[in-house]
Amino acid sequence: MSRPAFTGLPRLVLLLTLAAGTPLLAADPPPASAEATTRALYAAVSAPAGSVPDWAKVREFFVPESVVVLRTSRTESKVFSLDGFVKDFVDFYETPRPWGDGTLAPREKGFTETVLASRAEEVGDAAQVAVLYEARITGLPRPPTRGVDLWVLSRRDGRWKIVAVVNEVLGGDRTLPPGLFPSAP
Repeated sequence: MSRPAFTGLPRLVLLLTLAAGTPLLAADPPPASAEATTRALYAAVSAPAGSVPDWAKVREFFVPESVVVLRTSRTESKVFSLDGFVKDFVDFYETPRPWGDGTLAPREKGFTETVLASRAEEVGDAAQVAVLYEARITGLPRPPTRGVDLWVLSRRDGRWKIVAVVNEVLGGDRTLPPGLFPSAP
């Protein structure tokens, strides 16, 4: 019995995929919850020394129209589009800053954002997630920066997508509200 030849466009796509070493199926299934989605984002924006995050992967967590509000100094916050947020993060990784007798860029040392505690509420296709995190440039002798991110997500086509986030860095008169994260370290 002869089998039909696997020809045409499907065969070409298969051969090109195998030649490129690209997996046929997505390696990472989408996170199952809004909270898991935000946790995965913190891992995605972290990178070891000598590398940077996969910015295309970071973008996949967001809807294109996302609004990102970040603390940019002790007295100001800034509103970013998704493109502006990614550009700000790229600049953070790549721009050397004074340190000791020289300069350093987070790309040289590595950078991590770690979730310390989170609290999520989902209602149908809407969710909010509050996250207490710490951020650190690897190997620096100063303590990590702690902050709170308040996320709003929407489930679209079976995936949780970030619609908006507001960030606040803790310190000075900006302290963690009692009861927000009962199990916070």
